[in-house]
Amino acid sequence: MNYTKFYQYALHFCFMNKVILLLGANLGEPLLQLSSACVEISRRVGVIANKSNIYESEAWGVTDQPRFLNQALCIETELTPLEVLNEIQAIEILLGRLRLTKWGARTIDIDILYFNDLVYEDQRLIIPHPLLQERRFVLVPLNEIASEYIHPVLKTSNHDLLLSCIDPLKVNIHLP
Repeated sequence: MNYTKFYQYALHFCFMNKVILLLGANLGEPLLQLSSACVEISRRVGVIANKSNIYESEAWGVTDQPRFLNQALCIETELTPLEVLNEIQAIEILLGRLRLTKWGARTIDIDILYFNDLVYEDQRLIIPHPLLQERRFVLVPLNEIASEYIHPVLKTSNHDLLLSCIDPLKVNIHLP
């Protein structure tokens, strides 16, 4: 057995960051956009360790737009939070994202929900995502892959956040 390679692998594995992302799309071909985003995330960000089903919901915020498809992903990566942000924004641009209206329709949206147990804030990024506890379209797919994870600021599980969420929008598994 090559102990050097085993040690390098073990060391590499121990220092992998766990990142939870939420994908959303409601323009063009949303299923294709989500699939393409997963391919690019695997290529540019890290290994997709787990992913939720795809869910359909009405738009949140700006409601006069098509329904959204959303999916939560758990990624294992060596990248830092800002490196992940740079990569997912590059993927959004690659897949045709235009930032015209806050909470408006889009070909793809990729948000960082959690990064390990990190609490982080700068001009470009806030972790954990500051509105995740208010959005059923986030909490439903998130609970499928990380229901027992404890929000590092609110000190409650994603499961309990979903139970206490007052967002009235329905979120259902997407049936193609």
